[in-house]
Amino acid sequence: MDAPDNLQSVRSPQLRPGDRVRIVSPASPPSPAGVARGVELLSSWGLRVELGEHVFDHWGYMAGRDEDRAFDVNCAFRDPGVRAVIATRGGKGAYRIVDLLDTDALRRDPKPVVGFSDITHIHLAVWAQCRLSSLHGPFPNWSEEWSGAASADALRRALMTIDPVTTRRDPAEASAAVSIEGVATGVLVGGNLDAVRTEIGAGLPSLKGAILFLEHRKGTGLGEVDRALTQLTRSGSLDGLHGVALGQFLGFDQSAADPAPGEWGIVDVLRDRLAHLGVPVLGGLPVGHGVHPPTIPLGTEATIDTTTGTLTAQPAVV
Repeated sequence: MDAPDNLQSVRSPQLRPGDRVRIVSPASPPSPAGVARGVELLSSWGLRVELGEHVFDHWGYMAGRDEDRAFDVNCAFRDPGVRAVIATRGGKGAYRIVDLLDTDALRRDPKPVVGFSDITHIHLAVWAQCRLSSLHGPFPNWSEEWSGAASADALRRALMTIDPVTTRRDPAEASAAVSIEGVATGVLVGGNLDAVRTEIGAGLPSLKGAILFLEHRKGTGLGEVDRALTQLTRSGSLDGLHGVALGQFLGFDQSAADPAPGEWGIVDVLRDRLAHLGVPVLGGLPVGHGVHPPTIPLGTEATIDTTTGTLTAQPAVV
């Protein structure tokens, strides 16, 4: 599934007022009211917003059958008038359709894909197959309480300007205490830890020379983070990595930064599993499943600097 390691990033044209964007549901179904607010927001930027045919379908915990969800994504990839593809939400199911995606169409006509969480599977697929830059950004399943004005403006700038994107470490984030000093530059690849781990042996692109971005929301506990990072290491997936950028690791007891004797917290697990890599690690980036998510480019050259506490990524659009 890999393209050659030395293939340069492909960046899509930046959006302009009047451009068409397509909202699709590759994973779980969204809230109709939330999507309506998202359409209103995107329209306020002068964009013409369309909905995929199966956006609000339900099939189990997914937004329709695999073939229907893939159909909507591929229709957006193949339509030359659609200039961006935006996922309504994550959840479950994007991993089931990555092998059905028409990445040849996307290679012929690059356009940014926006989303996070389970959409990480699609980000990895379009990077592996096309070396296409994409956007780890909020869903148009909009809520002022969850997203807010700053989140909206960050997404607008990432889609409609060619400014580099700088994200600063937040000392309040659980992963902020995980830092291995240094400066590292490489293509930023990754997203949700569970999704990255799931793609081992299937769709995980080479991380040689990359900065690996990881974020996570607690499910079964510390062991699931330990297992995922150990599997990535044992599989050889982290060989040649240039650095690691850690986003939010939510749901873990914040007091675990100072655990009881003999116990570990999330900081201990991250330090233990990443220190052996011998590369700079920048923790504390406020990117992930928290409120007011920023937008960061994936698949572009990025630099982490532990002294300044910054991740700076080149834009995903030109």
